[in-house]
This record gives sequence, C-alpha cells and structure tokens, in this order.
Amino acid sequence: MIRILHVLGRLDCGGAETLVMNWYRNINRDAIQFDFVIHTEEECYYSAEIRRLGGRIFSVPKYSGFNHATYISKWKAFFLEHPEYKIIHGHVRSTAAIYLKIAKKMGLITIAHSHSTSNGIGTYALVKAILQYPIRYTADYLFACSESAGIWLFGKTACKKGNFFVLKNAIDAKKYIYNEKIRKEKRKEFNIDNKLIIGHIGRFIASKNHIFLIDIFKVLHDNNNDVILMLIGDGALRPLIEKKATDLGLAKSVIFTGVRSDIPDLLQMIDVFVLPSLYEGVPVTLVEAQASGVRCVISDAITKEVIITDMIRRIPLTKSSKDWAMAIMDELAFPFRSNTYEKIVKEKYDVIETVQWLQKFYLEIVNNNCDL
Repeated sequence: MIRILHVLGRLDCGGAETLVMNWYRNINRDAIQFDFVIHTEEECYYSAEIRRLGGRIFSVPKYSGFNHATYISKWKAFFLEHPEYKIIHGHVRSTAAIYLKIAKKMGLITIAHSHSTSNGIGTYALVKAILQYPIRYTADYLFACSESAGIWLFGKTACKKGNFFVLKNAIDAKKYIYNEKIRKEKRKEFNIDNKLIIGHIGRFIASKNHIFLIDIFKVLHDNNNDVILMLIGDGALRPLIEKKATDLGLAKSVIFTGVRSDIPDLLQMIDVFVLPSLYEGVPVTLVEAQASGVRCVISDAITKEVIITDMIRRIPLTKSSKDWAMAIMDELAFPFRSNTYEKIVKEKYDVIETVQWLQKFYLEIVNNNCDL
C-alpha cells in the first residue's frame, strides 16, 4: 500500500478539504492510503472520519514568517521520522515552496495543487504571492482545478508543459440528483412550508461576500416576505453577518445552519443558489448545486469553466444589490428542477472517474521512480 501525504491548512469543510475527502472516500484504500499534515493541532471537522478510514493526521505550526527556521526544522524532522512517504501532495500554496523543496531533497515526488485564482488584496496577499512564486520550479507535478487556476499560480509557460494537469473539482454526483421526497422532508425539518429559499454554501470569509449577499436579500425580502435566506457554513465573519441581518430586520428570515454533513439534502430545499464571491477557483459548492438541478446566480469573478449546465446566470459584481435581486427573482420564475446527472458525468465532474485517474497517476509515478 502506498501512503500519500496531503498538506492542508485545516480539515474543515472548505473547498480543497471537501475535494480531497471526496477522493479519499472513493479511492481503493487497499492500494492507496491518505495521510495528512495540517497547520493546526485542533480537532477539525473531518478528523474523526479520516481516522475511521485509516488515515493519520500530523501537525506543523502555522507559518508566520517569524517562525521560518522553526517551520523548516519541523518539516525536516517530520520526513526523517517518516521515511515511508514517496509522494507529497500540497494544497497549501503560501508555504509550498518551502515544504515541497524539503520533501524533494528527502527523495519524495512532489505535487502542488492550485485551488484558487486570487490571494485577495493588501500586503498579506502580496507576501503570499512572493512566497508562492517559486512553486512552479519546485514541484515535480502541477495540478489545478481549472486552466485559469493553474495559470494564476504557476504561469502560462509552466502550464504548457507535460507535468501540468487539470483535475476537476469532482463530486459524488449520484448523491445530488433531485428528489422531491427529500425536499419535502427537509422543509418539514426546518419548519418551512411553501416559502422561497435562497441558498448559499461557504465559509464566512471576506471572499465569499456575505455582506453583499445580505444587501441583496434585503431587497428581495422588501418585495416578498415569504422568502428565506439559508446560509450553510461557518467562519470568523459569521457574528458580523448575523449582526447585519439583525440590524436590517432580517433575523427571522435568515437561517444560519452552521457546518452540515447533509449538503446533498439541503440543496434539494433551495430554489435559487447564490454565490456573489469576490474570487474563486472552481467552487465545489457550485458543482454540487448544478448536480442538484437548482438554478444559480453567481458573480462574474467566478470562472466560466465551472458552467457545466444551463442553470447558471453570471452577474457583474459592479451591479447593485437591486440588480442582483431582480436577477434572482427572474430565476425564481422557473420552479422546475432538472436531472443533470448525465451532464455532470459527461463534463468529468463525477468523482468516480476522477479517482480512477488519480489512483492510476499515483501508482504510475511511484513505479516510474521505483528506486526511491
């Protein structure tokens, strides 16, 4: 059995973490086992499940710049203590040039994976950009969730080489096929009868643009009291968003579900999925929403590569909250749900096909480097 070492910040319900867990649940664990290095010692959302599946979890300190020497020494010590690893698959880009370089010197095959198209703005974003620039020269293989995410992190030249691969953010598509019975059961669980539900899934972080989403919902609610906003997820900015909803008199009409394990079922409830993100790679949640057949209104900052079905409507972020609300109301006029399963599979967003490719890739690169 080959043990693959995945590097992540945490093991919560973020896009990269959810993607890796989709692989992990479906890969042949008799042949390939995943272990994880994370940048926290806290117990995370997926920690218990990983252990049940046979995975191990290790911790290194979060990189601050001031602990540069300590960070390097921790990684060196880790590889000396764990010579069993032949492949490291890095999803944390800000320090990938550090830990992948060390791994390479220790004889590991190195993979860097791009999941985004922006670091945000400000000094912190600039520092991250400087730190991650050498990745294109450090990693043996370059992965990205889309062509644009690859070019953003690795550059156009690197993405034209034979070691670059686009690995789509695949899901277990069968779980998301629309089911009227589940829709009714979930609405009953939340005590929601015939109201219209606007849904959003994502961590409460600045890039998800929750503040603007509340402004949009305010316009919708002013025009129709029978509309509900369901915010699925958690994060540091949640208290701020809760306060804004209260201040605008929307507290009774906004549902904060927290982190949930029943995302496929919750999507059955939703009438329109809204994603006004400031930037994204290829959001897994948008793939999930399309797989459930729900209509989606998204920002133009989200790459067109994620448009799998005809259920997507892109709106410029420069448009007002009123413009966004009107677009959502237009989509609410189409209450029917489509079975998009065959389309998801055809566009290679089903996890079974992705895992088969990934499994073959891991095995082949190890066999081609059998002197390790």
